[in-house]
Amino acid sequence: MGFWQLSFDLDHLDPNKAEESCFNVGAAAVTFVDAHDDPVLEPLPGEFRLWPTTRLRALFADDREPQDIARALGEALDIPAGSVQAEHIEDRVWEREWLRDFHAMRFGQRLWICPHHEEVTEAGAVVVRLDPGLAFGTGTHPTTALCLGWLDRHIVEDARIIDFGCGSGVLAIAAVRLGAGVAHCFDIDPQALTATRQNAAANDVQARVFICEAAAALPRGADVLVANILSGPLCELAPTFGALVRGGGSIVLAGLLEHEAADVTQAYSAWFDIHPFDIREGWAGLAGKRNTHALRD
Repeated sequence: MGFWQLSFDLDHLDPNKAEESCFNVGAAAVTFVDAHDDPVLEPLPGEFRLWPTTRLRALFADDREPQDIARALGEALDIPAGSVQAEHIEDRVWEREWLRDFHAMRFGQRLWICPHHEEVTEAGAVVVRLDPGLAFGTGTHPTTALCLGWLDRHIVEDARIIDFGCGSGVLAIAAVRLGAGVAHCFDIDPQALTATRQNAAANDVQARVFICEAAAALPRGADVLVANILSGPLCELAPTFGALVRGGGSIVLAGLLEHEAADVTQAYSAWFDIHPFDIREGWAGLAGKRNTHALRD
């Protein structure tokens, strides 16, 4: 069995309505792809952010004629059926196709993020097993790589970690594998918390990785707080993070572009001595220590 892949430019169409119409016509899956080569940043919570020129692709079982599907889509979306292109796709094990291009990656001197289908044989390697999933964070994005590199260099034995905006849980799991005693994880996306729980179990660190359903459940006195989220929320959360990190403890911030580093640094100046520690592909990583004098004010 195969599939018909029908695709068309989104143009002025509402993406939610276009997606719903495809499913109503019988689509098995719908994806949005970049029609050109335009950048798009991670969306804010609840935001549906697309590329300037977006193309929709929908998969349908091949027991129907593609022209009939195109005609039904045209009527549902009020677009010419001729603007919908069809291509036959042979059935494959799509998960394996995806994993084929995901390989073990090293961060720093000893930390490796490795998919389950590969092995790391280097002596002294600290390995985190992680396959690509729906939750953000496998190490392939520069912001995640910045945080992983910092953890490889700085985590000390038995440190207490907070991973705020945990995504896949990769940062918390890496910290524990590197020697941290315990990691508490929070994310506004329930799917991310599920992924973190599953990935912690897959790496046999579930006893030291704790899932917090609400930010208020995060414990104070962290030795290290790492947050790989957007610059706007980072600035808003400065007082919260200041209350969570112990005096002399460390903070690691990522998810911000290089030109946003000054604003984020300023937002944290009342609680942390903070500065950029690395730049990758236009993304900045900030790190610093909790001011002990601020604790007395």
